[in-house]
Amino acid sequence: MAKTGLFDLERHFAFYGAYHSNPVNVAIHSVFVWPILFTALLLLCFMPPLFGLPRIELSLFGHYLALVLNVGCLLTLVYSGFYVFLDPRAGSLAALLCLTCWVAASFVASRLGFSLAWKVVLVAQIVCWTGQFIGHGVFEKRAPALLDNLAQAFLMAPFFVLLEALQTIFGYEPYPGFRATVEAKIDAEVSDWKDKQEKLIP
Repeated sequence: MAKTGLFDLERHFAFYGAYHSNPVNVAIHSVFVWPILFTALLLLCFMPPLFGLPRIELSLFGHYLALVLNVGCLLTLVYSGFYVFLDPRAGSLAALLCLTCWVAASFVASRLGFSLAWKVVLVAQIVCWTGQFIGHGVFEKRAPALLDNLAQAFLMAPFFVLLEALQTIFGYEPYPGFRATVEAKIDAEVSDWKDKQEKLIP
């Protein structure tokens, strides 16, 4: 059943889809969106713990690992919880991927150290964002969604890349009729945008 307001998956996915209708641009985002999240978490691993919370110490592949309950952990939990509320099934998978990214980022951070990690993050972010802007400018021929709704673009992108992959590969739908409804909204939004662009041409 469709939800409303903040958890209106149809509205959010239609907004995202209207900016990602070109197959090449979609493929580019499928490659680069999750690495952006991962490397952002990698950098946040060096933040101090929130409210003096203790670290979670464990062994990963025979290596000592301390998970710091900091801003990166909080961001992971917010993303994970929001995705589960949007769609319990696909959202649970997205939440698992988010938590995996956080743990993996913590492991990589402990191996690299800050002096090397920030350089890796900088290069990765530049490459990933450049690729996405090329996707929009060259193939989609439309500005990225973040220019119209920054918060929604950053929060939704990882989940929607996953959801789109599940739809394409497995024919997954959060509920019957979801895909048809969203595609109709995307077509209407894209058509409206094209009409507005034509009116701007003298």
